[in-house]
Amino acid sequence: MIGLSPKFPLLFDDYVGAYSLNTTLKEVVKQNFINLMLTVPGERIAAIKFGVGLRKYLFELNTPGLQNQIASDIQSQTNKYMSFVSLGAVSFNKSQLLNGYEDQILIISITFSVPSIGVDKEIVEIGSAVQTI
Repeated sequence: MIGLSPKFPLLFDDYVGAYSLNTTLKEVVKQNFINLMLTVPGERIAAIKFGVGLRKYLFELNTPGLQNQIASDIQSQTNKYMSFVSLGAVSFNKSQLLNGYEDQILIISITFSVPSIGVDKEIVEIGSAVQTI
């Protein structure tokens, strides 16, 4: 089987060989988009301004101002490093995981498309307690 890039997290795959692989451009773009969201600026040596760094917002108060800042960071980083991706909605949802503490866990849903490879609508959810890929 021919792959385009290794899947993260790295997992051994008996069929493919050393690691599981992304086999479609859609998988590669989605993985790279998630990496852009989670990478902290300064973490990548060759591109120190790369990344939204969503983890830095973990202990901030969930306010409309913070949500606007996160959405702005997502938009600017996507435009700069993945300009072929068209951002849709960036929405902020409260988690229902902890009864009585819903305001303390934030899940960010990002809708995007990549017209050049035929991806119409893809949704990525990233949260402070749960990450769904």
